[in-house]
Amino acid sequence: QLQLVESGGGSVQPGGSLRLSCAASGFTLDYYAIGWFRQAPGKEREGVSCITNSGGSTNYADSVKGRFTISRDNAKNTVYLQMNSLEPEDTAVYYCAAAWGCTSRSGNYGYWGQGTQVTVSS
Repeated sequence: QLQLVESGGGSVQPGGSLRLSCAASGFTLDYYAIGWFRQAPGKEREGVSCITNSGGSTNYADSVKGRFTISRDNAKNTVYLQMNSLEPEDTAVYYCAAAWGCTSRSGNYGYWGQGTQVTVSS
């Protein structure tokens, strides 16, 4: 069973930046596409970004395009989400998940991390 662990969350002011990390424990990530999702209290989970196993293709939700950047370092068994120009609407628990390929359907991701809290407020 692949275990994913997110880190890097915290509290920042609007316009600030954070870098989230998604690290695999016990297994290598190079076979998997990795997606980032987020969920605010009382709201449904939404897809944020995804990167293919090779890193050759990425995609982003319209709400974060131009502000967030996803990347991966397979040698370090880690995927990153650089978040710039953060807005209060970005406040949520952020999760990473692994699948065989990037997909908009959360049900296609077989492995999930525990989540890390991101809070953006003045």
